[in-house]
Amino acid sequence: MDEKSNDPSGTTGMAGRARPGDPHGSLLVLALLALIVGSAAGLVGAVFRLALERAERLRDVLIAWGHDEAISGFALVVLACGTATFIAAWLVRRFSPLASGSGIPQVEAVLREQIPPAPYGLTLTVVKFFGGILAIGSGLALGREGPSVHMGASIAIVIGRVCHRGWPDCRVLIAAGAGAGLAVAFNAPIAGAVFVLEELVQKFEHRIAIAALAASAAAIAVARMLLGDAPDFHVATPAYASAEIRPLFFILGGIIGALAVAYNRTLLAAISMAERIGRLPAELRAGLIGSAVGVLAWFAPGLVGGGDGITQATLNGADALAFLPLIFIFRFGLGAVSYSAGTPGGLFAPLLVLGAQSGLLFGAACHLVLPELDIQPEAFAVVGMAAFFTGVVRAPITGIVLATEMTATVTLLLPMLGATFTAMLVPTLLQNAPIYDSLRERILPRDKANSSATVLTDGPRN
Repeated sequence: MDEKSNDPSGTTGMAGRARPGDPHGSLLVLALLALIVGSAAGLVGAVFRLALERAERLRDVLIAWGHDEAISGFALVVLACGTATFIAAWLVRRFSPLASGSGIPQVEAVLREQIPPAPYGLTLTVVKFFGGILAIGSGLALGREGPSVHMGASIAIVIGRVCHRGWPDCRVLIAAGAGAGLAVAFNAPIAGAVFVLEELVQKFEHRIAIAALAASAAAIAVARMLLGDAPDFHVATPAYASAEIRPLFFILGGIIGALAVAYNRTLLAAISMAERIGRLPAELRAGLIGSAVGVLAWFAPGLVGGGDGITQATLNGADALAFLPLIFIFRFGLGAVSYSAGTPGGLFAPLLVLGAQSGLLFGAACHLVLPELDIQPEAFAVVGMAAFFTGVVRAPITGIVLATEMTATVTLLLPMLGATFTAMLVPTLLQNAPIYDSLRERILPRDKANSSATVLTDGPRN
């Protein structure tokens, strides 16, 4: 498709608008295409997850070997991490600039017809795949879900074009493919479908709902053949929260809501600071950040990367509480700095780390102050995951479903509901925009960004 087309929705070469005909037949075709999109997104997403696991193991092996080689080993680890992020940023700049960062703001902009889908295609998928492996594998605190969502959307637009679907159908497939990518990233099929409706399109559309459910189901069916059926995190089933401790979850949500505002501001400030260093090429800036992360990985290899291991240890209550505040602060800053590198990588996985840690700290403090109550700090960690996600993204239903599916526990639904309520209330009262709204504004052409500024400064969306 020609990027210079005057059609704002980018429909050139895509058979224009919806065609007349049998609506039920059209819906059936769309549903079948959604199954194909989901299957393809599931395969790519599963291979991406497996490749990331290999890259992270390779990083750990390199660091272990480097410690035996003293100074030369240290230099090699730092050089390897810096080179990997340098190459990731170079791939983005050279082949697909829209592949930087999470990819979710870019998908949202396309679905809102704020940017055309022209840059999407196999090139973006390849850059997102290998760039994400290099960036996250080098130790940057980024999530795998961003690349998975973006690749799913890119695969969808390719299939839509090949099948000569009009823009309305392609828009549905893009949303469904993005949801399938999220489903595979966290082995959470329901969360993937809910995410489409709650965050990507922000309204219930029957055609999109049908396609999202089909794509997520197909994606998980394919991915689980490679990844297995087990949930991402193994948690001992917590007891139902008693009436005496339920108010504590409201307090937890309020505290996490304030932390989420601080995180959003820190993330945006880190991006702005990186952009102000204009004399350095983007690849060199990313390489310097990667080298710094390599230094950190040398001394604390378990604290870098996406953070699944940290989240699992936190949910088990295995982290030493005396050091947990320091680890939280470390990961809080590392996530913002990592995202500012401009390489492919998402926000969700780092948010889950911070949410679990803040929840565990709060639960442990309550256990000390109120020893007469039956408080399980690990239960607060699970609830904290949903609350922190909600505070940053402002998608509470997705946060609740995501935390529930990832931990395979349903006993904390009521505490999650209370915590996400206050976690969303506090940022709204403080007029802090959802993070993806802020990030989307940064990628829009100046005229469109200005036209949406009023919405973002008047407070979060309805």
